[in-house]
Amino acid sequence: MHPEIDRITRRIERRSQATRCAYLVRIHKAAASGPSRVGLSCSNLAHGIAALGESEKKALTGSSVPNIGIVSAYNDMLSAHQPFEAYPALIRKAAAEQGATAQFAGGVPAMCDGVTQGQDGMDLSLFSRDVIAMSTAIALSHNMFDGALCLGVCDKIVPGLLIGALSFGHLPAVFVPAGPMISGLPNKEKARIREEYAAGRVGRAELLAAESASYHSPGTCTFYGTANSNQMLMEFMGLQLPGGSFVNPDTELRRQLTAEAVRALLGITDLGDNYIPLAEIVSEKAIVNAIVGLLATGGSTNHTLHLTAIAKAAGVMIDWSDFADLSAVVPLLARIYPNGLADVNHFHAAGGLGFTIRQLLEAGFLHNDVRTIRGDGLEHFCNEPELSDGRIRWRATPFESLDEDILRPVDNPFDTEGGLRVVEGNLGRAIVKVSAVEEQYYSITAPARVFASQAEFTDAFNAGALEQDFVAVLPCQGPAANGMPELHKLTPYLGVLQNRGFKVALLTDGRMSGASGKVLSAIQVTPEALHGGVIGKVRDGDMITIDANDGIAAVVNSDDDPLDRPEQNYNLDHNHVGLGRELFAAFRARVSGAEEGASSLGGVT
Repeated sequence: MHPEIDRITRRIERRSQATRCAYLVRIHKAAASGPSRVGLSCSNLAHGIAALGESEKKALTGSSVPNIGIVSAYNDMLSAHQPFEAYPALIRKAAAEQGATAQFAGGVPAMCDGVTQGQDGMDLSLFSRDVIAMSTAIALSHNMFDGALCLGVCDKIVPGLLIGALSFGHLPAVFVPAGPMISGLPNKEKARIREEYAAGRVGRAELLAAESASYHSPGTCTFYGTANSNQMLMEFMGLQLPGGSFVNPDTELRRQLTAEAVRALLGITDLGDNYIPLAEIVSEKAIVNAIVGLLATGGSTNHTLHLTAIAKAAGVMIDWSDFADLSAVVPLLARIYPNGLADVNHFHAAGGLGFTIRQLLEAGFLHNDVRTIRGDGLEHFCNEPELSDGRIRWRATPFESLDEDILRPVDNPFDTEGGLRVVEGNLGRAIVKVSAVEEQYYSITAPARVFASQAEFTDAFNAGALEQDFVAVLPCQGPAANGMPELHKLTPYLGVLQNRGFKVALLTDGRMSGASGKVLSAIQVTPEALHGGVIGKVRDGDMITIDANDGIAAVVNSDDDPLDRPEQNYNLDHNHVGLGRELFAAFRARVSGAEEGASSLGGVT
């Protein structure tokens, strides 16, 4: 192992010793009782099998036939999840061919940040992760299943499914993707038209035409945001079939991969000789592997929240220093939009995740001594699927990149670091992602311009009031204030100003997501404004330094100490009603800080 990877892993293991032990004790106790439905009363079991055919009923009255629980995020408004409509029938058929049964255990909500960007509904986005986790728990709570297939793709959905499934960590679980849509309008052209619209040089019709040419068919959006970062993480953690993340929907290979996921799950239940429960896969080393994968591919900053919450659900305690310390040594091997021009289809064709995992394994950046759904060892994930006589066959992924403009080996990386850094100072702590930022913009000292919302910022831009160097400060965008929405709407406007020669940056306790790009952004500031964070005390004209090189986020050259300023009395009522936001008051009241995963769930360890 690379010595720094080993050191950080050991640090996490020491920090997590008590919580991980408590989690595993609970999970082993649940596993000791054997197949769940054996403990059900006759009335319980009769309810659980009432809708099945006679042969399935007979099979499930015993303890030797495995029963799969399907938990799905299907809806037909989200392009990424629309393909899941056909999956339950395919899964049942594949299970029956193996002498097993499968039941649709439950659905979980799936909302799209692409639809809600800049809209009030975005205030529910992060909290939907916790709702999905609870919905997953409800689906599996019937205690009828020997394993779970989790069907999900996008931003909060996969983390929520995994957090919920970890409460049933005695069960094996396999994650099943749907794949990305085929490539549409090139990402560089899409970004150009967005900036042209922000600058007022093209109209809404041209913008809509470009967006529709980018997001045009069933499947996941093809840029490397949180959704596709999710798929990468599931492979790096050994929870999804090797090489299956970026196979397009509605292809025979995609259908056969779904059937193969059924066979993989049936091979690791406690009814056989190769029992591999979810709790043993999601270990400290698996979490480190996930962070390394995130850094090596330039993945979404949202996972500084989601991976923290996932790890906690498995009794593993990580923080942003772990991300930053790993980032300092993990090389950047991929350039995928917004960190480059290619999309995930191009990345997959160049060698994809299998090539990336092999490179990192051979260089000692990944732990190979982990459990996966394919057995012991992450080396299984250096393979990719192909069709042979209508069935899946596994072959080695390319040993050389097929396009070094997109994907490179460890000895010739795009950068020697992963590009995720922590900045801190009298403003608190924040995340900065520099992998898409030019080095000349890594540091800024400029006056603050404070805005209450994205709309207030865009109004100022349209009025010509932002033609200067400045740091845009958006407080009260944290989880307790309004659910921590993404502020992606700001990106094209800040990009336009930077193109005009101004030094600009963003400082916020909100999120920016994996779609953030070329403008320096210190995000997820903690403590957040509503909890007394200094970001809520910043005034127009305060000089702000954000320095990604020296790790600084501070108010400087102020006439007074911003820490001593009185707390603001924010009236956020307008953020708490409408579009269902009033239903989430309990979430806002108990949510943890950003560095603790921004979670409202309790009792996960």
